[in-house]
Amino acid sequence: MRQLLARGLGAVLALVVLALSVTTSQAIEIKRTKLNNGAVLLVSEQHHLPMVSIAIAFDAGARRDPSGKEGLAELTASSLEQGTKQLSVGDFNQKVDSMGSSIAIGADRDYVYASMTSLKKYEADTLHLLAQSLENPGLRDSDIIRKRDEQVAAIKANEEEPGYTAMVAFAKQLFGDAPYGHPTEGLPGTVAKLTPSDVRDFYHRYYRTGGAVVAVAGDVAVEAIKPRLEQELSGLAGTVPAQPEPAWPSIRPGIHAELINRNVAQANLILGSGGIARSNPDYYRVEVMNYILGGGGFSSRLMKVVRSKAGLAYSIDSAFSAGKFPGAFAVVLQTKNQSAQQALRLILEQLREIQDQAVSDAEIASAKKYMIGSFPLRLDRQSQIVSFMLQIELYGLGLDYAERYPKLIGDVTALEVRETAQKYLHPNALDLVAVANQSLAKINTAALSPPVTAKR
Repeated sequence: MRQLLARGLGAVLALVVLALSVTTSQAIEIKRTKLNNGAVLLVSEQHHLPMVSIAIAFDAGARRDPSGKEGLAELTASSLEQGTKQLSVGDFNQKVDSMGSSIAIGADRDYVYASMTSLKKYEADTLHLLAQSLENPGLRDSDIIRKRDEQVAAIKANEEEPGYTAMVAFAKQLFGDAPYGHPTEGLPGTVAKLTPSDVRDFYHRYYRTGGAVVAVAGDVAVEAIKPRLEQELSGLAGTVPAQPEPAWPSIRPGIHAELINRNVAQANLILGSGGIARSNPDYYRVEVMNYILGGGGFSSRLMKVVRSKAGLAYSIDSAFSAGKFPGAFAVVLQTKNQSAQQALRLILEQLREIQDQAVSDAEIASAKKYMIGSFPLRLDRQSQIVSFMLQIELYGLGLDYAERYPKLIGDVTALEVRETAQKYLHPNALDLVAVANQSLAKINTAALSPPVTAKR
């Protein structure tokens, strides 16, 4: 549940921020080929700065965690950052730091991302260190146990936060034991039981280049980087078994609430249902619809109604977390315990209104303008470019996706927004998690349901 490539870029970040000041105003040229180890290679040659960024996506994310071993993908990724068979973690980090480079390996719910950024003159040395951490990792018992204990401690610290508690409970309520039903970092009880053998077994099973994607951006030529990658990653050849798509969360009439009692001043509320996969052809219609509903910050309806007019929350937003499998739709907010019921009622009113009434021309024009206009800002660093290229390949978006995106958003109509809301929003079949002082919140789900005569 963490953002892709969330870890820092180290000492070179200030330079990388400037890396794509030229290319953001024009199409990104991407060359696609395949390595002899089975991985897809995407290269964007950008020679205006002597910098190189590389990211590799492995089919080894948290959705691969075995039942009862939730958190294993995360522990395996962090353990791979603990040096190689030849280098301790201290020696490894010293070599990386001495070049001003950065190397990171991290898991999200779908994939593991191994990345590097370096100056051009240190490209080969940094790539070798990254490859060795993947191909020849130390995976020493002492390092794995230390990272396991750190992971458990971090989870327990997170559990003190009511928002985190609500998030974990909502995922479990919506997805159950399916792949998205637990946080990437796992649960204290499951992580504490993980062994070094579990980590090594997971590594050998899922860190394979058959089905992996490698993205490279910067001062490189595809003819030069391809053989170097093939040489450095030769020991990771092999395939990963396909994972069956889980059943979509069932739509159960009514509002199904899990009320968690905490002595907190603010009720933390998550209200939602099953969402969509990234591959869903309605994805762009959903994005525009959700921007108007609750994803557009101060211009969204939920913000205007719940925050600006009613004054019930400092912030409120909605999102569809589209992944390899269908994720969740969720509205998230904090409000005073005493106003929780009123806030929920206003949210449901907005879900029903966007289904029943066409959005205005001004709303859809504003949504399109922002979404199209802000798109280049997602690609103003090399790290963002390589992440973007990975998504293109992993979700089959096409090499010309950056050029097509304005039209994909621009073609969405007001009628399609309403039809999309009717298809993917379920105001009368929702899961609710409320971490609150329940004696003050007094949440009554029956009072939130529509009249019996309503059609939905």
